[in-house]
Amino acid sequence: MVRLRLDLAYDGTDFSGWARQPGRRTVQGEIEQALGRILRLGEPAMLTVAGRTDAGVHARGQVAHVDVTDGSLAELDGNRGPLSVDERLSALVRRLGGVMTPDVRIYRVSVAPEGFDARFSATFRRYAYRVSDAVGGVDPLRRHEVVWHNRPLDLDALNAAATRLIGEHDFAAFCKRREGATTIRELQRLEWVREPDGVLVATVMADAFCHSMVRALVGSLLAVGDGRRPVEWPGEVLTRAVRDSGVHVAPAHGLCLEEVGYPPEPELAARAEATRRVRMLSPLGGAALQDE
Repeated sequence: MVRLRLDLAYDGTDFSGWARQPGRRTVQGEIEQALGRILRLGEPAMLTVAGRTDAGVHARGQVAHVDVTDGSLAELDGNRGPLSVDERLSALVRRLGGVMTPDVRIYRVSVAPEGFDARFSATFRRYAYRVSDAVGGVDPLRRHEVVWHNRPLDLDALNAAATRLIGEHDFAAFCKRREGATTIRELQRLEWVREPDGVLVATVMADAFCHSMVRALVGSLLAVGDGRRPVEWPGEVLTRAVRDSGVHVAPAHGLCLEEVGYPPEPELAARAEATRRVRMLSPLGGAALQDE
């Protein structure tokens, strides 16, 4: 078996999210179908992804892996005789581009280093959320990636509120709970900038995210930025660690997965093993690890 790393991007507008769903168009389903067709797989390809995105969410720096056999890769040789590994992978990228729709692109396929796991080896995921408070609305050519907020936003207030959320916390107030899943995360970065065209961009980076966490964080900050809530409010919500009805989840189409980070190759397997554990707050307020 050979583990392949796939670096990819997609416009999430017309997808029902990443994860395969019967009767729905998903990113995972499209890629797995294309791989099965090109490599003539007897069984469906099974992709593992760094971060499963919701319906409407985009990705520019998504990473996935898939395990295939040497024999499957040999299907790429054609009539020219055996190709090198690099030639096969280049041919795979080219053929994937030919069979998939333009809203999803595999722009690199490589043999994964030993110990690599697209999901569990990751050390961080970096998202960007884009919002415009322009009086007349969003540039129509960017309407699928920039959310219009129909109130003026104060950049300083956004950042003042954001600093109160940085660090390792129980983010239950900003997550949709899932049975058996932890809501403890390390939020490594959360900051806003206003770009020259006036679009506000939030950079949100963490070791991992629970369901709807980024959009809930953004939603709480937008309420501060437009003056509806005080700067202290998101931090107070976080401390209570229970879902707050006042936190509105921001629209999906403003969110994009920009980058997934991994440690040096010798540390990949150890990182994967470590992150298969669930973080739980200890009675002393620290972080204890428990097997999933």
